[in-house]
Amino acid sequence: MLGWFQKLLPKEEKFFDLFELHAKTLVAGAEALKGLLNGELDVQAGSREVLAQEQRADEIAAQVMVAVGRTFITPFDRGDIEELIGSMDDSIDQMQKTVKAIVLFEVDTFAPAMKELGFVIVEAAERLVDLLPMLRNIKKHSDAIGLLAKEIGRIEEKSDELHDLGVKELFKAHRGSDAMAYIVGADIYDHLEKVVDRFEDVAKRVSRIVLEHL
Repeated sequence: MLGWFQKLLPKEEKFFDLFELHAKTLVAGAEALKGLLNGELDVQAGSREVLAQEQRADEIAAQVMVAVGRTFITPFDRGDIEELIGSMDDSIDQMQKTVKAIVLFEVDTFAPAMKELGFVIVEAAERLVDLLPMLRNIKKHSDAIGLLAKEIGRIEEKSDELHDLGVKELFKAHRGSDAMAYIVGADIYDHLEKVVDRFEDVAKRVSRIVLEHL
């Protein structure tokens, strides 16, 4: 009887609004990171913007967690909601770690592959902005969600290739001369590639939610 009654109750739409707001912070953070890497923003300005977006994302994630505890009927499983917003927050946290490494090592010039990774990061973030609103109607958008998730997977593969190319070029440039420059550069490449990994994690979680509701 309770299950039948619950199906008649409206499900809270605030979760979708919050997911979509959080996704916008991912794009804003990605744009700032790309601008930093390409010289459109100086390191300090770009870093400040990424950190500001990370703080905004944290506030939105906190609102989601409060809503999970207070909402009687959620649009899908509470654990799925918590894991989804957690994976989204991991994405902006990884951007924060990236700019912190850049500031810590006082890097102000970036290799071509690093700059290209900035564009790839923005591309992946924009796909998540397209993906998240589709959760409002899973059955209607299940095919489109699957296609977008695969596209984000392909973007992640591209980031792997750029990472490997960049590290190889670093090795060639600094072999036998400046080991510290190689270590610092490789660390930054690792951080940049992990940003796209975290975006792919979000897409995978969305895909799992879809599978549970078909």
